[in-house]
Amino acid sequence: MNERIIELTEINPNDLFGTQNSNVEILKKYFPKLKIVARGTSLKAFGEPEILDEFEKRLAMLIKYFNRYNKLDENSIEQLLTSNGKEKNTTKFGDDVLLHGVNGRLIKPQTLNQRKMVEKMAKNDMLFAIGPAGTGKTYTAVALAVKALKEKEVRRIVLTRPAVESGENLGFLPGDLKEKLDPYMQPLYDALRDMIPYERLDSYIEKGVIEIAPLAFMRGRTLDNAFVILDEAQNTTHNQMKMFLTRMGKSAKFIVNGDPGQIDLPRRQVSGLKEAMLTLKDIKGIAFVYLDDKDVIRHRLVKEIISAYKSLEVGNE
Repeated sequence: MNERIIELTEINPNDLFGTQNSNVEILKKYFPKLKIVARGTSLKAFGEPEILDEFEKRLAMLIKYFNRYNKLDENSIEQLLTSNGKEKNTTKFGDDVLLHGVNGRLIKPQTLNQRKMVEKMAKNDMLFAIGPAGTGKTYTAVALAVKALKEKEVRRIVLTRPAVESGENLGFLPGDLKEKLDPYMQPLYDALRDMIPYERLDSYIEKGVIEIAPLAFMRGRTLDNAFVILDEAQNTTHNQMKMFLTRMGKSAKFIVNGDPGQIDLPRRQVSGLKEAMLTLKDIKGIAFVYLDDKDVIRHRLVKEIISAYKSLEVGNE
């Protein structure tokens, strides 16, 4: 009897094995001539070589399915084990689906301008997404980054934002530097947790596949084969914005998000975002998308609040 040991490096064993090894029991049902043992981070199978080859092929399909859809239930397992060996057809979900998030949740652009972000990012290496809070700039950008990582278009994701205080004092926050800065990075963590299972996200961060860091940490680096997002870019200075944009390396994609209406810089300090919008608007390969209150996907009151403040700003001009 031959033995085959399959190390589970591309999936968390718990996700593959299922609750109380329920998925392993399904595998045993479909491969009754094999002895299958789940142990630690590996799966052992004993049997004839031809059956072991088929088992390994089907197992690879299950792992690929989970990594794409973040979901592996009894129905999908049985479909993959009884299919003709080709990947399950997913066209029914629609062409605008960017990726499948945690528990198979469909992540896709919700508004016209979010779709423009997707379209322009496909044709350009750098994109500026400009608009007020709640318009999905960060969420759509992170979804595009995760999609690129899953499809191996890039090797890593770098998410950054300036640690500018909006009325609070960073120095008085408790903890070390990471603990002080994590609250500023929370919107980025929130988006990632919707799209990548918790344990895999932790693993990506630990291995540096996903890096979340303040803008100051970008200085002196060259970001190759990376999808890089600068969030809250309205709070960058001239020097910070120029420094960030010139970090772009080979096979990189950059998205710059910002809201010129929410600048927390000291008075008389020019926003690097506003300056970049004027300076870079005619460069080929750099695209701009302007989102507005029609793109707000939060509570309906947010849209009305943005409109009210916009009227106030117009009246004060």
